[in-house]
Amino acid sequence: MKTEKSETEKDGKPSTTLSGTVNKIIKSPYPNEPEKAEIVLPDAEPLYQEIRIENKLENEQGQEVGLKPGASVDVTIEADEKDTEKKEKN
Repeated sequence: MKTEKSETEKDGKPSTTLSGTVNKIIKSPYPNEPEKAEIVLPDAEPLYQEIRIENKLENEQGQEVGLKPGASVDVTIEADEKDTEKKEKN
């Protein structure tokens, strides 16, 4: 997996994108709580390579869909320009 870094996304916010893979889908033991997708991010620090999110996405037609185990995903982190600072190049 490769980390893709970009200066800005289409909305102009500074961002970075990590590639990952859905490791498993975790069913909730409670009917009122949603299932979770566990995503592995190999390029993250070892203790932080797994994240869990609600397994709820929306497709182009507005229908609710969920991720499958083994799916390739991109996780994008973005922030407002005012919440970032310029880094010195080494």
